[in-house]
Amino acid sequence: MDLEARLRTHFEASIAAKQATLAQSLPALTAAAKLLAQQLREGHKVLSCGNGGSAGDAQHFAAELTGRFERERPGLPGIALTVDSSALTAIANDYSYEQIFSKQVQALGRAGDVLLAISTSGNSPNVLRAIEAAHAQQMDVIALTGRDGGRIAAALTPGDVELRSVSDVTARIQEVHILFLHCLCDAIDEQLFPQAGESGS
Repeated sequence: MDLEARLRTHFEASIAAKQATLAQSLPALTAAAKLLAQQLREGHKVLSCGNGGSAGDAQHFAAELTGRFERERPGLPGIALTVDSSALTAIANDYSYEQIFSKQVQALGRAGDVLLAISTSGNSPNVLRAIEAAHAQQMDVIALTGRDGGRIAAALTPGDVELRSVSDVTARIQEVHILFLHCLCDAIDEQLFPQAGESGS
């Protein structure tokens, strides 16, 4: 396969994963968007976590909340649990890596807050522990997963929402996850600030 043809296959595979996910996940995505808007409207906050590329996505989402997405509006309370190197290394050193997010959820999370938990495999132990901690704090959970949803899908309760990318390839899962997040950002803005003027960044 020549290089151009190889690159084309990446685009085609990404498009196929998004189309398959759309067919399966639109109701769940709508439910997640409504949940986020409701809890933010009531003064609650969103905590986000993930590993590697998913950590980047968690930070991206928190930044879009506190700054803006595509329209001018007041900042919204979003905290990425992946950015405090002192907390992460202290918790990993003093307890275990599996607790780097759950300890922060225990410290920062309150009833009514939302945990955005991201794992392409659905099996990240530290993300799973964060979900358990969120449930103990009476928080809602929105989980972004891939493949078969893994242990995280099995750990969710009826009030939680799973957004699963229909793919077994990590890169494709991540591409769908960022689309999920951008859809959620737009839906939050539309629900909370429907009259706000558009302004690209």
